Amino acid sequence: MDLKEVLKVADKIVFAQTGQHLDDLEEAVLRGTLQHETYKQIAKDFDCSESNVRNAGSKLWQIFSEELGEDISKSNFRAAMERLQNSNLFNFAKDVVVNDSFNICGEGRHPPDIPNPYQQNENSYNTKQSKNQCYDLSEMPDLGAFYGRTPELETLTNWILQQRCRLIAITGISGMGKTALTVQLVQQIKDEFESVIWCNFDSSPTLAEFQTNLIEFFSQSEELDLSIPHPKALPLIKYLQKYRCLVVLNNIHNLFSSGELAGKYKPGYEDYRTLFKQIKELSHQSCFLLMGWEQPRIVTEVKNQNSVIRTLQLTGLDLVAVREIFRDYGLAEIENFETIIQPYQGNPFWLKSIANLIQELGGCATEVLLKDTLLLPEEVKESLQQQCDRLSEAEKQVLSLLVAENNPVNLVKLLENSQVISSDLLNAIQSLLRRCLIEQQGNCYTILPLIKQYISSK
Repeated sequence: MDLKEVLKVADKIVFAQTGQHLDDLEEAVLRGTLQHETYKQIAKDFDCSESNVRNAGSKLWQIFSEELGEDISKSNFRAAMERLQNSNLFNFAKDVVVNDSFNICGEGRHPPDIPNPYQQNENSYNTKQSKNQCYDLSEMPDLGAFYGRTPELETLTNWILQQRCRLIAITGISGMGKTALTVQLVQQIKDEFESVIWCNFDSSPTLAEFQTNLIEFFSQSEELDLSIPHPKALPLIKYLQKYRCLVVLNNIHNLFSSGELAGKYKPGYEDYRTLFKQIKELSHQSCFLLMGWEQPRIVTEVKNQNSVIRTLQLTGLDLVAVREIFRDYGLAEIENFETIIQPYQGNPFWLKSIANLIQELGGCATEVLLKDTLLLPEEVKESLQQQCDRLSEAEKQVLSLLVAENNPVNLVKLLENSQVISSDLLNAIQSLLRRCLIEQQGNCYTILPLIKQYISSK
Protein backbone atom coordinates (compact mmCIF):
# COMPACT_ATOMS: atom_id res chain seq x y z
CA MET A 1 0.00 0.00 0.00
CA ASP A 2 1.43 3.39 -1.07
CA LEU A 3 1.34 5.53 2.09
CA LYS A 4 1.44 8.82 0.20
CA GLU A 5 -1.49 7.86 -2.05
CA VAL A 6 -3.54 6.64 0.92
CA LEU A 7 -3.00 9.94 2.73
CA LYS A 8 -3.96 11.82 -0.42
CA VAL A 9 -7.24 9.90 -0.67
CA ALA A 10 -7.87 10.34 3.06
CA ASP A 11 -7.37 14.08 2.67
CA LYS A 12 -9.95 14.17 -0.13
CA ILE A 13 -12.46 12.30 2.02
CA VAL A 14 -11.94 14.61 4.99
CA PHE A 15 -12.21 17.70 2.77
CA ALA A 16 -15.48 16.42 1.31
CA GLN A 17 -16.95 16.15 4.81
CA THR A 18 -15.49 19.19 6.57
CA GLY A 19 -14.30 21.64 3.93
CA GLN A 20 -10.82 21.47 5.49
CA HIS A 21 -7.71 19.50 4.63
CA LEU A 22 -5.92 17.21 7.07
CA ASP A 23 -3.92 19.15 9.63
CA ASP A 24 -0.49 18.00 10.82
CA LEU A 25 -1.84 16.08 13.82
CA GLU A 26 -4.51 14.28 11.78
CA GLU A 27 -1.95 13.29 9.16
CA ALA A 28 0.32 12.01 11.94
CA VAL A 29 -2.55 9.91 13.34
CA LEU A 30 -3.28 8.34 9.95
CA ARG A 31 0.39 7.80 9.15
CA GLY A 32 0.98 6.16 12.53
CA THR A 33 -2.16 4.02 12.21
CA LEU A 34 -1.08 2.73 8.80
CA GLN A 35 2.32 1.88 10.30
CA HIS A 36 0.70 -0.05 13.21
CA GLU A 37 1.77 2.49 15.86
CA THR A 38 -0.18 2.94 19.10
CA TYR A 39 -1.73 6.27 20.09
CA LYS A 40 0.99 6.56 22.73
CA GLN A 41 3.72 6.15 20.10
CA ILE A 42 2.04 8.69 17.80
CA ALA A 43 1.77 11.19 20.66
CA LYS A 44 5.45 10.74 21.50
CA ASP A 45 6.52 11.18 17.86
CA PHE A 46 4.31 14.26 17.42
CA ASP A 47 5.25 15.68 20.86
CA CYS A 48 1.71 16.15 22.15
CA SER A 49 -0.60 14.51 24.68
CA GLU A 50 -2.12 11.09 24.05
CA SER A 51 -5.62 12.53 24.65
CA ASN A 52 -5.13 14.98 21.77
CA VAL A 53 -4.16 12.12 19.50
CA ARG A 54 -7.18 10.10 20.61
CA ASN A 55 -9.52 13.06 20.03
CA ALA A 56 -8.12 13.62 16.54
CA GLY A 57 -8.43 9.91 15.79
CA SER A 58 -12.03 9.75 17.03
CA LYS A 59 -12.96 12.64 14.77
CA LEU A 60 -11.30 11.01 11.77
CA TRP A 61 -12.88 7.59 12.31
CA GLN A 62 -16.31 9.22 12.43
CA ILE A 63 -15.67 11.02 9.14
CA PHE A 64 -14.45 7.86 7.40
CA SER A 65 -17.36 5.83 8.81
CA GLU A 66 -19.83 8.23 7.22
CA GLU A 67 -18.04 8.38 3.87
CA LEU A 68 -17.16 4.70 3.49
CA GLY A 69 -20.47 3.39 4.80
CA GLU A 70 -19.05 1.16 7.54
CA ASP A 71 -17.86 1.56 11.10
CA ILE A 72 -14.23 2.64 10.89
CA SER A 73 -11.84 2.56 13.84
CA LYS A 74 -8.10 2.60 14.36
CA SER A 75 -8.03 -1.19 14.27
CA ASN A 76 -9.68 -1.56 10.84
CA PHE A 77 -8.73 1.68 9.04
CA ARG A 78 -5.86 0.08 7.14
CA ALA A 79 -8.04 -2.85 6.06
CA ALA A 80 -10.81 -0.48 4.92
CA MET A 81 -8.39 1.52 2.78
CA GLU A 82 -7.04 -1.72 1.27
CA ARG A 83 -10.59 -2.76 0.37
CA LEU A 84 -11.16 0.62 -1.21
CA GLN A 85 -7.94 0.23 -3.19
CA ASN A 86 -8.89 -3.25 -4.36
CA SER A 87 -12.35 -2.09 -5.44
CA ASN A 88 -10.82 -0.14 -8.36
CA LEU A 89 -12.34 3.04 -6.93
CA PHE A 90 -9.08 4.14 -5.30
CA ASN A 91 -7.83 6.01 -8.37
CA PHE A 92 -11.22 7.62 -8.80
CA ALA A 93 -11.09 8.82 -5.21
CA LYS A 94 -7.63 10.32 -5.71
CA ASP A 95 -9.01 12.62 -8.40
CA VAL A 96 -12.42 13.32 -6.92
CA VAL A 97 -13.33 17.02 -6.94
CA VAL A 98 -14.92 18.36 -3.78
CA ASN A 99 -16.96 21.48 -3.12
CA ASP A 100 -15.30 24.23 -1.08
CA SER A 101 -18.53 24.94 0.79
CA PHE A 102 -19.47 22.73 3.75
CA ASN A 103 -23.22 22.78 3.34
CA ILE A 104 -24.12 19.13 2.88
CA CYS A 105 -27.56 17.64 2.30
CA GLY A 106 -27.60 13.87 2.30
CA GLU A 107 -25.46 12.67 -0.59
CA GLY A 108 -26.07 15.73 -2.73
CA ARG A 109 -22.34 16.57 -2.76
CA HIS A 110 -21.90 13.75 -5.32
CA PRO A 111 -22.98 14.63 -8.88
CA PRO A 112 -26.42 13.11 -9.56
CA ASP A 113 -25.31 11.03 -12.56
CA ILE A 114 -22.07 9.74 -11.00
CA PRO A 115 -22.26 6.98 -8.40
CA ASN A 116 -20.85 7.74 -5.00
CA PRO A 117 -17.39 6.08 -5.16
CA TYR A 118 -17.57 5.10 -1.50
CA GLN A 119 -21.07 3.63 -1.57
CA GLN A 120 -21.08 -0.17 -1.58
CA ASN A 121 -23.99 -2.57 -1.69
CA GLU A 122 -25.85 -3.45 1.50
CA ASN A 123 -24.16 -6.83 1.76
CA SER A 124 -20.73 -5.22 1.92
CA TYR A 125 -21.21 -2.23 4.16
CA ASN A 126 -23.44 -0.89 6.88
CA THR A 127 -25.79 1.69 5.35
CA LYS A 128 -26.39 3.68 8.50
CA GLN A 129 -26.76 6.96 6.60
CA SER A 130 -29.50 5.85 4.27
CA LYS A 131 -31.83 8.57 5.50
CA ASN A 132 -31.56 12.06 4.02
CA GLN A 133 -29.48 14.22 6.35
CA CYS A 134 -28.80 17.93 6.06
CA TYR A 135 -25.84 19.53 7.83
CA ASP A 136 -24.72 23.15 7.80
CA LEU A 137 -21.74 23.38 10.12
CA SER A 138 -19.94 26.06 8.13
CA GLU A 139 -20.05 28.43 11.13
CA MET A 140 -18.87 25.84 13.65
CA PRO A 141 -15.28 26.63 14.71
CA ASP A 142 -12.40 24.16 14.58
CA LEU A 143 -10.88 24.58 18.05
CA GLY A 144 -8.21 21.90 17.94
CA ALA A 145 -7.44 19.90 21.07
CA PHE A 146 -10.28 19.08 23.45
CA TYR A 147 -9.60 18.51 27.14
CA GLY A 148 -11.62 16.48 29.65
CA ARG A 149 -15.37 17.12 30.00
CA THR A 150 -16.41 13.46 29.73
CA PRO A 151 -19.14 13.80 32.43
CA GLU A 152 -20.54 16.92 30.77
CA LEU A 153 -20.66 15.19 27.38
CA GLU A 154 -22.49 12.24 28.89
CA THR A 155 -25.00 14.52 30.63
CA LEU A 156 -25.77 16.50 27.48
CA THR A 157 -26.03 13.35 25.36
CA ASN A 158 -28.49 11.87 27.85
CA TRP A 159 -30.60 15.04 27.95
CA ILE A 160 -30.77 15.27 24.16
CA LEU A 161 -31.03 11.66 22.98
CA GLN A 162 -32.71 9.88 25.88
CA GLN A 163 -34.75 12.57 27.63
CA ARG A 164 -35.55 14.50 24.46
CA CYS A 165 -35.00 17.95 25.96
CA ARG A 166 -36.03 20.77 23.63
CA LEU A 167 -34.03 23.72 24.93
CA ILE A 168 -30.63 23.45 26.63
CA ALA A 169 -28.46 26.32 27.81
CA ILE A 170 -24.73 25.84 28.36
CA THR A 171 -23.50 28.58 30.69
CA GLY A 172 -20.21 29.58 32.25
CA ILE A 173 -17.88 32.54 32.48
CA SER A 174 -15.97 33.54 29.36
CA GLY A 175 -13.25 31.03 28.46
CA MET A 176 -14.73 28.12 30.41
CA GLY A 177 -15.10 26.04 27.24
CA LYS A 178 -18.79 26.29 26.27
CA THR A 179 -18.06 26.38 22.56
CA ALA A 180 -15.39 23.65 22.68
CA LEU A 181 -17.75 21.34 24.56
CA THR A 182 -20.57 21.95 22.11
CA VAL A 183 -18.34 21.34 19.08
CA GLN A 184 -17.30 18.00 20.56
CA LEU A 185 -20.93 17.15 21.36
CA VAL A 186 -22.17 17.97 17.85
CA GLN A 187 -19.47 15.80 16.29
CA GLN A 188 -20.58 12.88 18.47
CA ILE A 189 -24.37 13.06 18.07
CA LYS A 190 -25.06 14.72 14.72
CA ASP A 191 -25.87 11.40 13.02
CA GLU A 192 -28.90 11.07 15.31
CA PHE A 193 -30.59 14.03 13.57
CA GLU A 194 -32.02 14.63 10.14
CA SER A 195 -30.88 18.27 10.16
CA VAL A 196 -28.07 19.96 12.07
CA ILE A 197 -27.17 23.64 11.83
CA TRP A 198 -24.74 25.85 13.76
CA CYS A 199 -25.64 29.56 13.91
CA ASN A 200 -23.37 32.29 15.29
CA PHE A 201 -25.25 35.31 16.61
CA ASP A 202 -22.31 37.71 16.26
CA SER A 203 -24.31 39.82 13.79
CA SER A 204 -27.44 39.84 16.02
CA PRO A 205 -29.98 38.72 13.40
CA THR A 206 -33.57 39.81 13.93
CA LEU A 207 -36.08 37.04 14.54
CA ALA A 208 -37.45 37.45 10.99
CA GLU A 209 -33.95 37.06 9.50
CA PHE A 210 -33.13 34.10 11.71
CA GLN A 211 -36.37 32.24 10.98
CA THR A 212 -36.03 32.86 7.24
CA ASN A 213 -32.50 31.41 7.23
CA LEU A 214 -33.58 28.33 9.20
CA ILE A 215 -36.62 27.70 7.02
CA GLU A 216 -34.51 27.97 3.87
CA PHE A 217 -32.07 25.46 5.31
CA PHE A 218 -34.72 22.96 6.43
CA SER A 219 -36.64 23.23 3.17
CA GLN A 220 -33.60 21.95 1.23
CA SER A 221 -34.64 18.43 2.14
CA GLU A 222 -38.27 18.99 1.15
CA GLU A 223 -39.63 17.39 -2.02
CA LEU A 224 -41.32 20.46 -3.43
CA ASP A 225 -44.29 20.21 -5.78
CA LEU A 226 -42.93 21.96 -8.86
CA SER A 227 -46.43 22.26 -10.33
CA ILE A 228 -47.08 24.99 -7.76
CA PRO A 229 -45.56 28.27 -9.05
CA HIS A 230 -44.47 29.51 -5.61
CA PRO A 231 -44.49 26.74 -2.99
CA LYS A 232 -45.27 28.23 0.40
CA ALA A 233 -42.73 27.64 3.15
CA LEU A 234 -43.98 26.10 6.38
CA PRO A 235 -43.72 27.99 9.69
CA LEU A 236 -40.50 27.19 11.55
CA ILE A 237 -42.25 25.19 14.28
CA LYS A 238 -43.69 22.86 11.61
CA TYR A 239 -40.19 21.89 10.48
CA LEU A 240 -39.18 21.27 14.09
CA GLN A 241 -42.20 18.97 14.44
CA LYS A 242 -41.74 17.23 11.10
CA TYR A 243 -37.98 16.59 11.37
CA ARG A 244 -35.54 15.69 14.13
CA CYS A 245 -33.41 18.86 14.10
CA LEU A 246 -30.45 20.04 16.18
CA VAL A 247 -30.00 23.83 16.17
CA VAL A 248 -26.96 25.38 17.88
CA LEU A 249 -27.09 29.10 18.73
CA ASN A 250 -23.69 30.48 19.72
CA ASN A 251 -23.09 33.89 21.37
CA ILE A 252 -26.75 34.20 22.26
CA HIS A 253 -25.86 37.13 24.56
CA ASN A 254 -25.86 39.40 21.51
CA LEU A 255 -29.68 39.40 21.71
CA PHE A 256 -29.57 41.15 25.10
CA SER A 257 -28.91 44.73 26.18
CA SER A 258 -25.70 45.98 27.77
CA GLY A 259 -26.07 47.99 30.98
CA GLU A 260 -29.06 45.88 32.07
CA LEU A 261 -29.59 42.79 34.21
CA ALA A 262 -28.83 39.54 32.40
CA GLY A 263 -31.35 38.39 29.80
CA LYS A 264 -33.15 41.65 28.96
CA TYR A 265 -33.76 41.75 25.21
CA LYS A 266 -32.46 44.61 23.10
CA PRO A 267 -35.14 46.82 21.53
CA GLY A 268 -36.45 45.08 18.41
CA TYR A 269 -35.45 41.61 19.64
CA GLU A 270 -38.28 40.94 22.09
CA ASP A 271 -39.94 38.57 19.58
CA TYR A 272 -37.31 35.96 20.42
CA ARG A 273 -39.15 35.50 23.70
CA THR A 274 -42.10 34.10 21.74
CA LEU A 275 -39.84 31.75 19.75
CA PHE A 276 -38.23 30.27 22.86
CA LYS A 277 -41.66 29.93 24.47
CA GLN A 278 -42.88 27.99 21.42
CA ILE A 279 -39.83 25.72 21.53
CA LYS A 280 -40.55 25.04 25.20
CA GLU A 281 -44.33 24.59 25.10
CA LEU A 282 -45.27 23.17 21.69
CA SER A 283 -44.75 19.48 21.02
CA HIS A 284 -41.89 18.77 18.58
CA GLN A 285 -38.90 16.42 18.18
CA SER A 286 -36.06 18.93 17.85
CA CYS A 287 -33.49 20.44 20.20
CA PHE A 288 -31.98 23.94 20.52
CA LEU A 289 -28.58 24.36 22.19
CA LEU A 290 -27.85 27.89 23.46
CA MET A 291 -24.41 29.24 24.43
CA GLY A 292 -23.38 32.64 25.66
CA TRP A 293 -22.53 34.93 28.59
CA GLU A 294 -26.26 35.51 29.11
CA GLN A 295 -29.27 33.30 28.49
CA PRO A 296 -32.98 33.93 27.88
CA ARG A 297 -34.78 34.20 31.21
CA ILE A 298 -37.19 31.46 30.14
CA VAL A 299 -34.18 29.11 30.42
CA THR A 300 -32.51 30.38 33.60
CA GLU A 301 -35.78 30.50 35.53
CA VAL A 302 -36.32 26.74 35.13
CA LYS A 303 -34.91 24.57 37.92
CA ASN A 304 -37.12 21.48 37.53
CA GLN A 305 -34.97 18.63 36.20
CA ASN A 306 -38.08 16.94 34.77
CA SER A 307 -38.56 19.88 32.44
CA VAL A 308 -37.83 19.85 28.69
CA ILE A 309 -35.57 22.84 29.42
CA ARG A 310 -32.18 22.29 31.05
CA THR A 311 -29.16 24.39 32.04
CA LEU A 312 -25.63 23.05 32.30
CA GLN A 313 -23.26 25.43 34.08
CA LEU A 314 -19.65 24.62 33.31
CA THR A 315 -17.10 24.66 36.09
CA GLY A 316 -13.33 24.33 35.82
CA LEU A 317 -11.44 21.42 34.27
CA ASP A 318 -10.10 18.69 36.52
CA LEU A 319 -6.40 18.45 37.33
CA VAL A 320 -5.74 15.75 34.72
CA ALA A 321 -7.09 17.93 31.90
CA VAL A 322 -5.19 20.97 33.18
CA ARG A 323 -1.96 18.97 33.14
CA GLU A 324 -2.65 18.03 29.51
CA ILE A 325 -2.96 21.72 28.61
CA PHE A 326 0.38 22.50 30.23
CA ARG A 327 1.94 19.45 28.62
CA ASP A 328 0.88 20.69 25.18
CA TYR A 329 2.68 23.95 25.97
CA GLY A 330 5.84 22.02 26.86
CA LEU A 331 5.36 22.61 30.60
CA ALA A 332 4.71 19.05 31.76
CA GLU A 333 7.53 19.12 34.29
CA ILE A 334 6.81 22.53 35.79
CA GLU A 335 7.52 22.67 39.53
CA ASN A 336 4.81 23.47 42.09
CA PHE A 337 2.22 22.93 39.37
CA GLU A 338 -0.89 22.80 41.58
CA THR A 339 0.07 25.93 43.51
CA ILE A 340 0.51 27.90 40.30
CA ILE A 341 -2.72 26.87 38.57
CA GLN A 342 -5.08 26.91 41.59
CA PRO A 343 -6.16 30.60 41.33
CA TYR A 344 -7.22 30.15 37.70
CA GLN A 345 -10.12 27.86 38.68
CA GLY A 346 -9.65 25.36 35.86
CA ASN A 347 -10.72 27.91 33.21
CA PRO A 348 -9.22 26.59 29.92
CA PHE A 349 -8.78 30.03 28.34
CA TRP A 350 -7.16 31.53 31.43
CA LEU A 351 -4.87 28.51 31.82
CA LYS A 352 -3.78 28.56 28.18
CA SER A 353 -2.99 32.27 28.50
CA ILE A 354 -0.91 31.65 31.63
CA ALA A 355 0.85 28.67 30.03
CA ASN A 356 1.68 30.78 27.00
CA LEU A 357 3.03 33.54 29.25
CA ILE A 358 5.20 31.09 31.21
CA GLN A 359 6.43 29.54 27.97
CA GLU A 360 7.47 32.90 26.53
CA LEU A 361 8.97 34.40 29.70
CA GLY A 362 10.64 31.26 31.00
CA GLY A 363 11.33 30.38 34.62
CA CYS A 364 11.01 33.95 35.91
CA ALA A 365 7.24 33.81 35.40
CA THR A 366 6.85 30.75 37.63
CA GLU A 367 8.87 32.46 40.36
CA VAL A 368 6.42 35.36 40.31
CA LEU A 369 3.41 33.05 40.35
CA LEU A 370 4.72 31.21 43.41
CA LYS A 371 4.67 34.48 45.36
CA ASP A 372 0.86 34.54 45.36
CA THR A 373 0.83 36.94 42.43
CA LEU A 374 -2.04 36.66 39.98
CA LEU A 375 -0.98 37.36 36.42
CA LEU A 376 -3.51 38.93 34.07
CA PRO A 377 -2.50 38.41 30.43
CA GLU A 378 -3.89 41.04 28.07
CA GLU A 379 -6.22 38.61 26.30
CA VAL A 380 -7.78 37.68 29.66
CA LYS A 381 -8.24 41.38 30.53
CA GLU A 382 -9.95 42.01 27.20
CA SER A 383 -12.32 39.08 27.72
CA LEU A 384 -13.28 40.21 31.24
CA GLN A 385 -13.66 43.79 30.03
CA GLN A 386 -16.20 42.70 27.43
CA GLN A 387 -18.26 40.95 30.09
CA CYS A 388 -18.02 43.74 32.66
CA ASP A 389 -19.07 46.32 30.06
CA ARG A 390 -22.44 44.56 29.92
CA LEU A 391 -23.19 44.97 33.63
CA SER A 392 -25.88 47.18 35.13
CA GLU A 393 -24.93 49.84 37.70
CA ALA A 394 -26.42 47.73 40.50
CA GLU A 395 -24.30 44.73 39.49
CA LYS A 396 -21.15 46.88 39.42
CA GLN A 397 -21.88 48.07 42.97
CA VAL A 398 -22.33 44.51 44.22
CA LEU A 399 -19.00 43.51 42.67
CA SER A 400 -17.32 46.50 44.30
CA LEU A 401 -18.66 45.42 47.69
CA LEU A 402 -17.41 41.85 47.22
CA VAL A 403 -13.99 43.00 46.03
CA ALA A 404 -13.54 44.93 49.28
CA GLU A 405 -14.04 41.76 51.35
CA ASN A 406 -11.48 39.04 52.00
CA ASN A 407 -14.09 36.41 52.90
CA PRO A 408 -17.51 35.39 51.53
CA VAL A 409 -20.22 37.89 52.51
CA ASN A 410 -23.79 37.12 53.56
CA LEU A 411 -26.81 38.94 52.26
CA VAL A 412 -27.41 40.91 55.47
CA LYS A 413 -23.96 42.48 55.31
CA LEU A 414 -24.35 43.29 51.63
CA LEU A 415 -27.66 45.05 52.36
CA GLU A 416 -26.09 47.01 55.22
CA ASN A 417 -23.15 48.23 53.12
CA SER A 418 -24.99 48.91 49.89
CA GLN A 419 -26.49 52.13 48.59
CA VAL A 420 -28.78 50.05 46.36
CA ILE A 421 -32.37 49.42 47.50
CA SER A 422 -33.05 45.87 48.70
CA SER A 423 -35.07 44.62 45.73
CA ASP A 424 -32.54 45.95 43.20
CA LEU A 425 -29.67 44.41 45.16
CA LEU A 426 -31.32 40.98 45.19
CA ASN A 427 -31.96 41.19 41.46
CA ALA A 428 -28.36 42.24 40.86
CA ILE A 429 -27.02 39.26 42.84
CA GLN A 430 -29.29 36.90 40.91
CA SER A 431 -28.07 38.39 37.61
CA LEU A 432 -24.39 38.10 38.59
CA LEU A 433 -24.94 34.45 39.53
CA ARG A 434 -26.51 33.83 36.12
CA ARG A 435 -23.51 35.48 34.47
CA CYS A 436 -21.22 33.22 36.59
CA LEU A 437 -19.27 36.27 37.79
CA ILE A 438 -19.88 35.49 41.48
CA GLU A 439 -20.31 32.27 43.43
CA GLN A 440 -22.65 31.23 46.23
CA GLN A 441 -21.15 29.39 49.19
CA GLY A 442 -23.93 28.41 51.55
CA ASN A 443 -25.68 31.66 52.51
CA CYS A 444 -22.73 33.81 51.43
CA TYR A 445 -21.42 35.24 48.18
CA THR A 446 -17.89 35.59 46.89
CA ILE A 447 -15.99 36.57 43.78
CA LEU A 448 -13.37 34.56 41.90
CA PRO A 449 -9.77 35.62 42.67
CA LEU A 450 -8.92 36.48 39.06
CA ILE A 451 -12.04 38.65 38.64
CA LYS A 452 -11.30 40.32 41.97
CA GLN A 453 -7.79 41.07 40.77
CA TYR A 454 -9.10 42.47 37.49
CA ILE A 455 -11.68 44.75 39.11
CA SER A 456 -9.15 45.92 41.71
CA SER A 457 -6.69 46.81 38.96
CA LYS A 458 -9.26 49.14 37.42
